[in-house]
Order: sequence, then C-alpha cells, then structure tokens
Amino acid sequence: MAQVLVRNSDDVTLSCLKQRAKQQGRSLQGELKIILENAAESTRKYTLAEILNRTESIRIKMQSQNQTDSVALLREDRD
Repeated sequence: MAQVLVRNSDDVTLSCLKQRAKQQGRSLQGELKIILENAAESTRKYTLAEILNRTESIRIKMQSQNQTDSVALLREDRD
C-alpha cells in the first residue's frame, strides 16, 4: 500500500484534524485516510456497468417496501 507524506501543514489545520479524529474515535492517520478516501470517491468516474449494477441493487432492496404515490402526496399538500 502506498504512503503519503504531507509537509508544512499549519498548526491550526493539524489541531482541527486531531480534534476531528478524536471525536470519531480514530487516530490522526486513520482520520486522514478516511478523508482522502472520501475525496477520491467523490471524484471517481463510474462505468456504466457499475452504475447499472448499483441501481439494480437499490431497486431490488426497495421492491419490498411500500411506496407512496407522489401525485397523492402533492394533492394532499395542495389541499
């Protein structure tokens, strides 16, 4: 697994990150790893197959749940 070294971080930033890590019950390194993973995930480009697989899995999970007709909800709000 690759390693990353971040130099010249200011004290305020480091203090905030340490506090955030402590609140989450993680080490500073663990918190930074999660922050980096989340940032990378948010910019990741998914393939069409990945998107279709994910939407299908959501559809299957939601299939057993009763869904309310949105038209009925809109009419209810208007009344």
